[in-house]
Formats: sequence, structure tokens, C-alpha cells
Amino acid sequence: METQAPSSSELVLCPMTKAHAAAVLTIYQQGIDEGDATFETRAPVWSAFDASKLPAHRLVALDRTDRRVVGWAAVSPVSARPVYAGVVEHSVYVAPAARGRGVGRALLGALVESTERAGIWTVQAGIFPENVASAALHEAAGFRVIGRRERVARHHGVWRDVVLMERRSPAIG
Repeated sequence: METQAPSSSELVLCPMTKAHAAAVLTIYQQGIDEGDATFETRAPVWSAFDASKLPAHRLVALDRTDRRVVGWAAVSPVSARPVYAGVVEHSVYVAPAARGRGVGRALLGALVESTERAGIWTVQAGIFPENVASAALHEAAGFRVIGRRERVARHHGVWRDVVLMERRSPAIG
């Protein structure tokens, strides 16, 4: 079922399906190529991407006019252990040409609503400190910094830090 994004009349949010695969992976690769979104260096094939994300919490933002995918959001479990069933890590990516239109805000807001309806109490994010826009988006959505992993991994041969942010549901737990 489609719903209008609350932050912009130009967007429609809907569940991500295989029909969106090419656009989703293209936007993911654009984020990877910019260098401050992820340690990944190449977007996975759709089958690997699909298998790593929880099906109930995958969204795309479509431009209302031409139905083009302009962003996506999805969550992955942080652990297979039952005690962590209410904790997920998420990703939000917006096509470069669509930034500044409220796409990320709409996707993140809908993702938080979706996870809360499912009883998920913590949504986590790992953000490069240089990705100031992402940190600001998350802070505006109620995320808080809980720590920093220093020199946690190498990215193109350079050690990088990751700021850990989380949103604890005020309605659950």
C-alpha cells in the first residue's frame, strides 16, 4: 500500500520490491562512490542485498511525477540471538539529484514508524564523522550519539572512525 510522504507532496513512499532493485542498487553505488556512506566498495547483487534486509522494513521513495526511485531505506538484524530481536541497524540512501527535498527525512520517519509497529525498540546507525548531513538527519529524527569506534576499519587503505547513533523507542521497553 502506498502512502504519501508526510514531509513532501512530491514523494510517495512504498514497500521496496524486486522491481526497484536496479534503482536501489544504483543509488547505493552512488553513495558508495561518494566515499562517506559505507565501508563497502561495491553494491551487492540484488539476491545478497535482499537476503540481508528484513522484508517488513524496506521502503523506497518515488518521485510522484515520474515514479522514479529517489531514495531507499532498509534494516538488517544486528544478531540472530533472540534477545536482540528488537534491535536493528538501518541504512538510508538518497539519490544525489534528490537531496534537499526531504527524501531522507520522509524515509527515516516512515522506517521508525514501521519498526515501532513491529515491536523493535532500538534502531542503530554507524555514520562516518565526515557525513555531517547524515548525522544531522539522524539527530533530527531522535537519534543520539552513543559512542565512536576509532579506526574500526580501513576504507580505500585509510583507517576510518564510525560514530554510533541509536534511537530508542519511547513507546517500547
